[in-house]
Amino acid sequence: MTTATPSPRATLRPADRIFSGATVIAGSLILVALAAVAIFLLAQSIPALVVDPAELKGSPSSFWAYVAPLAFGTVWAAFLALLMALPVSIGIALFISHYAPRRVAQGLGYIIDLLAAVPSVVFGLWGIKILAPAVTPLYDWLVTNAGWIPLFAPPVSGTGRTILTVAIVLAVMIIPIITAVTREVFLQTPRLHEEAALALGATRWEMIQVAVLPFGRPGMISAAMLGLGRALGETMVVAMVLSPATLITFVLTSSQNPSTIAGNIALNFPEAHGVGVNALIATGLILFAITLLINSIARVVINRRKAFSGAN
Repeated sequence: MTTATPSPRATLRPADRIFSGATVIAGSLILVALAAVAIFLLAQSIPALVVDPAELKGSPSSFWAYVAPLAFGTVWAAFLALLMALPVSIGIALFISHYAPRRVAQGLGYIIDLLAAVPSVVFGLWGIKILAPAVTPLYDWLVTNAGWIPLFAPPVSGTGRTILTVAIVLAVMIIPIITAVTREVFLQTPRLHEEAALALGATRWEMIQVAVLPFGRPGMISAAMLGLGRALGETMVVAMVLSPATLITFVLTSSQNPSTIAGNIALNFPEAHGVGVNALIATGLILFAITLLINSIARVVINRRKAFSGAN
């Protein structure tokens, strides 16, 4: 009886060792940078967490009372933006990948990629000079005719600088990001799956429902999280467009709107001193935690369908 002899282990060439070591170092740098940011935020936040609340801006009852409206405004504005941007982005991506002629698809793809590179300050200028005055009559009509709905309760803002305006601008900003990612995911759908659905008599829309969307669902979630992360951390649009106040409210058309963490830091950091700086950094730590939590949840959802993902 003969026993199989194990094959000798392949010897790595010097170039392979160098490349392997470089990739390990590059991957480790990400973890080091993330840990360094977390340690910095935590260390600088401690003075604000233990200080007398009377020393904080607005003299809240506690630090958590100070940060709660900011955290709410951050999540609320980003949620509204994602709610508006996601259906539009998926529709544009499907049109480019499965409906538009090749030349039209190439042109639209180029425009989408170009929009993703526009600086946020340009969107802020558009929001405050063009969008806000344009939507003011719409807000008046909503409050007059649908004021019984809590989201449109009076009084109405006379300038249009509301949380809904900010959400619209944020939605326009994140549409190119979500569209670009979902378009690439839809294009990776196995051709055999599409042809099999069409061969069984499915229409193009039915083929998209049974083949393209199920395959691209994890990629759509990833794209939505990328867009949501951009909306959560956006600074200039919020600082330029919104008329902020320290409160928690779901009203979309009022002149009293909750601010966001990023916008509050941008507006107050230049004049902050002492423990005020630590308080702003502490709010940054809360934003860091919110972003990490949302992305972790998204990653768990994606991993449940890892085998069908076109974006992993």
